[in-house]
Amino acid sequence: MARRILSRFVLAPAAAVAALIGFAAAPAQAAIWSSSGQWGNYTTGDGYTLYNNIWGSGAGAQTIWVNSSSNWGVWANHPDTGGIKSYPNAKKVVGKSITSLASLTSSYNVTVPSTGDYNTSYDIWDTDYDYEVMLWVNYNGDVGALGTSQGTVTLGGHTWTVYKGDNGSNQVFSFLRTSDSSSGTVNILPILKWIKDTKGWWGNETIGDVQFGYEITSSPGGLDFSTNGFSVSSS
Repeated sequence: MARRILSRFVLAPAAAVAALIGFAAAPAQAAIWSSSGQWGNYTTGDGYTLYNNIWGSGAGAQTIWVNSSSNWGVWANHPDTGGIKSYPNAKKVVGKSITSLASLTSSYNVTVPSTGDYNTSYDIWDTDYDYEVMLWVNYNGDVGALGTSQGTVTLGGHTWTVYKGDNGSNQVFSFLRTSDSSSGTVNILPILKWIKDTKGWWGNETIGDVQFGYEITSSPGGLDFSTNGFSVSSS
């Protein structure tokens, strides 16, 4: 589960040193902006917000770099321990109820490492942050979804194994693609309607954030995650 609210904290000295180390390791393609700050964020001219978003305990160094909303990435060096360390992501706010949406789609193209423990995922929230919908398009290592399996379903152009859980703050519906994908298009609206109409797990929620990024548990030695293409479209 990716952290939904960005707190504003002053980095402790050790974290500040780690941030500097992360910045030194940042890739050269960080053309217009980069940050090693725990809550570093940047808003693009086309309405996307990029977040470094290091929120888990025991995290190491991490640097996000941005050329545009569709070309950005992360270098992360998190220790080989359990627990999610970060969810660097790009976010677009939709602000429409499920029944008022005529369409909601997204395309992605990523390059991810062959080692480490992580998932590449969408994190979709209602405006009240009562519900979280995660769409895992690929995952590697010792990671798993919250809750219990609800079976397999084909929706939005992909086949998913569905999990339903509760983290104590909100309900979480996780859709794990049955095979890894590094690029594609997801028709998100049928998934939201399936949750509402077929399963009855929520009502006519207003969709707020559509986030896409990398939920990283461990990346020892430093690993690169690159977004080569990303967009969200709604009407």
